[in-house]
Amino acid sequence: MEKIILASKSPRRCELLQNIGLEFEIIPDDSPEIFRENLSPEELCMAIAKDKGDNVYRDNNLNEELVISADTIVVIDGTVLGKPKDRDDAHRMLKHLSGREHSVFTALYIRKGQITSLTSTETKVRFKELTEEEILWYVSTGESDDKAGAYGIQNLGSLLIEGINGDYFNVVGLPICTLGNILKSKFNFVFNTKTEV
Repeated sequence: MEKIILASKSPRRCELLQNIGLEFEIIPDDSPEIFRENLSPEELCMAIAKDKGDNVYRDNNLNEELVISADTIVVIDGTVLGKPKDRDDAHRMLKHLSGREHSVFTALYIRKGQITSLTSTETKVRFKELTEEEILWYVSTGESDDKAGAYGIQNLGSLLIEGINGDYFNVVGLPICTLGNILKSKFNFVFNTKTEV
């Protein structure tokens, strides 16, 4: 059986892989992210995802294991919104997103030996107009604390979002359809046909 490594400790990415029946080991990359100023937000996202996967490969002396790594960023007006530093920062981000459309990019890097694939998927997300009370309430839930752009689409944050254009799972943190296509076409991966009733 193919040994799969997820180079991420994101519970959302773990859940998405489990949902499609993958068995995997979690080995996160704890190296600090390197921000390169000469790259576009999308290129930066891709560089970080590649760094994560290659670091896990090198640091754990991997050989033929299949490593999956990813990086998700929120971009508005050409500016990357990372994870908020504190709740005041989360408040500022949500106010900036209110009533507007922004882009969510998830870079996906897959490596097995010397075979690699690096892609990026963009999804457009539109927030409704948020009242001050709604922003304060959402920040107080703590859901914005560890998420790029200070929100998560899959839980309470869904109350803030009017619509999306593109892959929903990409906003959660992993473009599942893209992942499946690449695994099958480039890595000859066969998904398990057994289903539990």
